Amino acid sequence: MSLTTPSSVQKLETALHAKAKESPDFRFYALYDKVYRRDVLAYAYERCKANGGAAGVDHQTFEDIEQYGAERWLDELAQPLKSQTYQPQPVRS
Repeated sequence: MSLTTPSSVQKLETALHAKAKESPDFRFYALYDKVYRRDVLAYAYERCKANGGAAGVDHQTFEDIEQYGAERWLDELAQPLKSQTYQPQPVRS
């Protein structure tokens, strides 16, 4: 399955790439707000799903998320990211 990168995400990638090439010493201190963008989250979700990503430390599978509602799940994920209160769980051992 081949995924097409949404144009909004392509535009973001292109702008970041161009800035990095143009100014190698530039430090991207303000990237956090790009993480919770709806288009970025949705595309990341689709890429992980297409790649057959496994359940994480929370044991949530893509089937669980689809049953819950992927749109709702992504909206709920974006909230702690946006408010900068997201705390990732420890990595599986």
